[in-house]
Amino acid sequence: MAFAIASALTSTLALSTSRVQNAFSSRVDGRTSERLVVVRAGKEVSSVCEPLPPDRPMWFPGTSPPDWLDGSLPGDFGFDPLGLGSDPETLRWFAQAELIHSRWAMLAVTGILVPECLERLGFIENYSWYDAGSCEYFADSTTLFVVQLVLMGWAEGRRWADFIKPGSVDIEPQYPHKVNPKPDVGYPGGLWFDPMMWGRGSPDPVMVMRTKEIKNGRLAMLAFVGFCFQATYSASQNPIENLMAHLADPGHCNVFSAFTSQ
Repeated sequence: MAFAIASALTSTLALSTSRVQNAFSSRVDGRTSERLVVVRAGKEVSSVCEPLPPDRPMWFPGTSPPDWLDGSLPGDFGFDPLGLGSDPETLRWFAQAELIHSRWAMLAVTGILVPECLERLGFIENYSWYDAGSCEYFADSTTLFVVQLVLMGWAEGRRWADFIKPGSVDIEPQYPHKVNPKPDVGYPGGLWFDPMMWGRGSPDPVMVMRTKEIKNGRLAMLAFVGFCFQATYSASQNPIENLMAHLADPGHCNVFSAFTSQ
């Protein structure tokens, strides 16, 4: 539980860098020397990420990736023990599903932790993310549901259309003397979704940024599961209080204490 909460704190960090540092070895005159290469993202747009090398890190040291995981997907560490991605179309769908779930999870974790912190600072009172749905807001629950259904239906419909026919829902402004790049599915980019141009440049740094996003998203999904567990088995404390209690006494305040008698 506490591990998931701590992971969530890491997963919500902003990806604010626009350059990637890669250290690698090169053999010169029979000797190995270390070089540090700094790649700065430029303004050109790459629609394809640079695939990871065959000797990329695996989820378990010494294992070999399956044939369908060739390193071209962000966050590919060769993990598919059940062979769920052996079909190319299924793998394409799973990659997009994981990406969207990761983004929702990062938003959810932020939406849970920020109000909890504001409550501890005295800005809000009696907050509980688990009971937030039963609170009264500026409109009744039916109105909020209908508005959310329409807005999310519109957004998800356009995302589905882009998945079926990539580039069909491009909303980037068109200029007479400018050729807009073709965005990747799931990465619309442009003025609205990439105003800082972090996703532009040579394929290598783009792949690094996308890998950071999917790794943080995976942590956020685990963190949200931890929040649900915490709300079920430790309702008397909020996630921040549980984290503080664990840091103060990790031997007794941990995930196993939820199953032991007090």
